[in-house]
Amino acid sequence: MYIFPAIDLIGGKAVRLLKGDYNKKTVYNDNPLEVVKDFKNKGAEFLHLVDLDGAKSGSTDNFETIKKIAQEGGLFTEIGGGIRDIETVEKYLNVNVNVNRVIIGTAAVTNPDFLGEAISRYGDKISVGVDIKDGFVAIKGWTQKSEFTLFDFCDRMQDMGVKHLICTDISKDGAMKGTNLEMYKELSQRFDLDITASGGVSTIEDIENLRKLNLYGAIIGKAYYTGAVNLSDAIRVAR
Repeated sequence: MYIFPAIDLIGGKAVRLLKGDYNKKTVYNDNPLEVVKDFKNKGAEFLHLVDLDGAKSGSTDNFETIKKIAQEGGLFTEIGGGIRDIETVEKYLNVNVNVNRVIIGTAAVTNPDFLGEAISRYGDKISVGVDIKDGFVAIKGWTQKSEFTLFDFCDRMQDMGVKHLICTDISKDGAMKGTNLEMYKELSQRFDLDITASGGVSTIEDIENLRKLNLYGAIIGKAYYTGAVNLSDAIRVAR
């Protein structure tokens, strides 16, 4: 299992939200590239970036910051937040930008034709982010609930040829109370997808339990920033 330390961006700064609430924001670093370099020093090979401004606006608000991180950070970089048309996918996957994978969230729900085109063009450079709120897929920066349940949506994604799925239980995100193991267990058993767990990964025990489910990856956010999880230990345990 791979560990993806996370940076959420608002106004070019590294932040964390509590349960997706933009009004409950903590700024951890004004220079996200410093955080990336610390990730790398601790043995990280992968990086999960989210443009939280873009998730709300549907545009590439933090593009220059993301480009700098992808070019100078030295990690496999995936980016999500506001990616809702093929032009934005192309912008991030341009060889001069150096992003390795893009995450389509809201548009995977609202615009399946776009998702299909992205998969057709870019294959496994496309990941789908599925964020769960009260059993339903949430969209637009977690501010709205869609009509899809988790498993109905995952069935649809698998049928469309999606390879990578990042699944977040919003109720767990940033709460430091553990991750939703039962949900990930059922996902791993029901679907032939590379599944990355996100939300509530707050102890080394969480990492051990997720690894036993044969998941593709786990995202560590607040637990890194608060010191609750040593990133080097997490990477070692995940392997």
